[in-house]
Amino acid sequence: MRITSIFIFVFSLLSVSVFSQSKKEEKKQDSIKWQYKPNFTVGVDVLNLGAGFFGDRQLVQGFISSRINRRVHAIIDIGYDKNIYKKNGYDAKADGLFAKIGGFYMLSMDPENNLNGFYVGGKLAGSFYNQEYMAVPVRGINNDGVSLSFDPSTQSSYWIEASLGARVQVFDSNFFLDVNVQPRYLAYSSKQDEIEPMIVPGFGKSSGSFNMGFSWSLAYKF
Repeated sequence: MRITSIFIFVFSLLSVSVFSQSKKEEKKQDSIKWQYKPNFTVGVDVLNLGAGFFGDRQLVQGFISSRINRRVHAIIDIGYDKNIYKKNGYDAKADGLFAKIGGFYMLSMDPENNLNGFYVGGKLAGSFYNQEYMAVPVRGINNDGVSLSFDPSTQSSYWIEASLGARVQVFDSNFFLDVNVQPRYLAYSSKQDEIEPMIVPGFGKSSGSFNMGFSWSLAYKF
């Protein structure tokens, strides 16, 4: 009985030691498997860039993304937006820079190329811009429709942006097509004389807090 107890005790120690060593090896393999190596994909939104030649909006934007692990990518967007707003008695224009930072998660990937697939993500965004209201509708003394103009001013706005899209390799090259839609919620905006912004560079035209964006980009993986 005593020998059996000693055997069980020794066997338990060996089992714990082997199990502990096994766990360490698994963690070591995982750390090697998910070890980050510098990688970058740079893209330019060619759709909105081309549309600027035929409309009032001039939007130039691009992104830099880096793969953190097998499914998670970090991303930064930078751009310049210039547009006008003429609707419901308003006559305004705005232009400025904007930036977004966030990431996305690959929902599904091509077994032969795990950079191809569908993804979902989110970003925090901000815009610093110049605006000018040439006409803002107000009610006169006799409820007559009149308008006021305001001097140019510098403003800032911040929003939360979701993204749902897909990334596909162009043949066997390092080029990719990246297409996504971007539901947006305007969280905060500075105001000039308590006027709600009708146009925010990077966010778009909107008399409310919600808006939708779309991009079609050509990207290159370094």
